[in-house]
Amino acid sequence: MTEYLDINGGRIAYESIGEGPLIVLQHGMGDMRQVFRFLAPKLAAAGYRVVSADMRGHGESSMGWDSITRTDVAGDLVALIRHLGGPAVIVGHSLGGGSATIAAADEPELITAIVELNPFTKTQSLSVGGLLTNGRYRRGLLRLMGTGMFKSLKLWRSYLNVAYPTKPADWDSYLAALTAKLQERGRFAEFMKTTKPTPADAHAKLGDVNVPVLIVMGAAEPDFADPRAEGDAIVALLKPGLGAVVMIENGGHYPHAQLPDQTAAAILSFLKEHPVA
Repeated sequence: MTEYLDINGGRIAYESIGEGPLIVLQHGMGDMRQVFRFLAPKLAAAGYRVVSADMRGHGESSMGWDSITRTDVAGDLVALIRHLGGPAVIVGHSLGGGSATIAAADEPELITAIVELNPFTKTQSLSVGGLLTNGRYRRGLLRLMGTGMFKSLKLWRSYLNVAYPTKPADWDSYLAALTAKLQERGRFAEFMKTTKPTPADAHAKLGDVNVPVLIVMGAAEPDFADPRAEGDAIVALLKPGLGAVVMIENGGHYPHAQLPDQTAAAILSFLKEHPVA
C-alpha cells in the first residue's frame, strides 16, 4: 500500500513490508520503486522492515521539483528515515547510490551502512578508447547519453534492453508499466532533470563516509568499460577498511531485478557483518 511523506514542497511515495531493522531502497533515474519487486520480499523474509521509495518526480511521488540531484534525493532519504524512526541501511541503485553516499556522510548516526548497486557515485572520465573497443560499454553508455541529449523515451527503452542482459520473467509487463508511468503528463520532464547534474556532489562526500559500504556491480554492466575497476575506484576513495566490492556474474545495470537471489545474498551477507543498530 502506498504511503506518502510531505517534504520540501513535494510528496515522496513509499511502501513498507516486513518487520525488523529498517532498510530503505532507493531506485535510480527513470525508474520506479517496483524495480525492487523481487529484492524487497527477500530482504523482508530475512527479518527486516523494507521500505521502497519513489524518487522525487518518479513513480507516485509528486512532480514539479526545482531539481533532482543526488544531494536532493539524499535529503529526501534522510527525511524519510527520520519519519520512519531510523536508524536505517540505505540500498541505493545508480543515482540512488550517490544519494546514499551523501546521506551516510551527512548523517552517520541515522544511516548505519549503505549498499550501492551499480552506482554513479564518482565523477567519470569518458574513455574514448573504451567506447571504441568495448561494444557492451558503447551500447549502454551511448544510449544513456542519447536519452538525455535527445529527451527520448525510445532511447531510454533501448538502453534498458541492453542494461538487462537477461530479462525477468515479467519483463514485458514491467516495461509496459514503466513506459506508461513515464508517459504521464509531466513525468518524463521530471526524469530529464536527473540527467543534468553530475555525480560530483557524491564524489566529494566519499571521503567523509564513516559507515560500512558495499558496492555491488553487475559483471555485464553496460555503463562502465570495467565494472570491477569502477567498484574498486569507489572503495579507494573511502576511508581504509570501510568498503568492499561484490560482483554479480552476468548481472547488468539492474542486478536487483535481473538476478535478485544473488543480489539479496550479497546484501544479507554484508548486513550479517554490519547489523543495523
